[in-house]
Amino acid sequence: MGNLFCCVQVDQSTVAMKERFGKFQDVLEPGCHCMPWFLGSQVAGHLSLRLQQLDVRCETKTKDNVFVNVVASIQYRAIAEKANDAFYRLSNTRTQIQAYVFDVIRASVPKLNLDDAFEQKNEIAKAVEEELEKAMSAYGYEIVQTLIVDIEPDEHVKRAMNEINAAARLRVAANEKAEAEKILQIKRAEGEAEAKYLSGMGIARQRQAIVDGLRDSVLGFSVNVPGTTAKDVMDMVLVTQYFDTMKEIGAASKSSAVFIPHGPGAVRDVATQIRDGLLQASASSS
Repeated sequence: MGNLFCCVQVDQSTVAMKERFGKFQDVLEPGCHCMPWFLGSQVAGHLSLRLQQLDVRCETKTKDNVFVNVVASIQYRAIAEKANDAFYRLSNTRTQIQAYVFDVIRASVPKLNLDDAFEQKNEIAKAVEEELEKAMSAYGYEIVQTLIVDIEPDEHVKRAMNEINAAARLRVAANEKAEAEKILQIKRAEGEAEAKYLSGMGIARQRQAIVDGLRDSVLGFSVNVPGTTAKDVMDMVLVTQYFDTMKEIGAASKSSAVFIPHGPGAVRDVATQIRDGLLQASASSS
């Protein structure tokens, strides 16, 4: 109907190419335009000025011989001032952009190891954007932004990388666990050594107290009972302690049986041994 009345409509964010007898004449802006078809004028086509996105998947190989799929996202749009170049000079814009992306990625990624490729995604994207901007500006297109959205190694490579990472983390965990156990053993040994030291100090003080008590008992008994010697008093005290010990052993319900020589002569031998031991402990402590 528009052609019947020699009028055409151009939508917003779109331009139309006006030709006269097959030759480019003008770029029509959005709105309504008179198009006298009987004078050879016609609309050759429309060109969108909207921002467009092209996702390109490129397979290439890294420096360490790992095949990867690099996914690049190219955001571009036609330049309004060069709309005629964008419309007439390229027959397939997306294919042209894809070819340049392939060329740059396959020239950049093989120089990098796999780990470096992941770390230098921004550098790869910048190289692609610079090359596209330089090439596509001559055809009336502007490269707004280029992103490397993903680098996908082969599934077996990803599984191997995950296993390497897991093994490294397990090794660190094992080292930390061993270090913790080492610290626990050291602290336990230090605690046992300190406990034994304190126990030894307590036993030494106990023995010193026993010796002091026996000495006081002997001296007091000698003073109160004239005619007795210190040896007599000591023998009597030791024999008394011996029978008290036997009584306690017999009274305990869960005590172990202790077999020692028993008799008048044996008691005297035991008293002599105990006395000699106590005298040696007293001498060593003083």
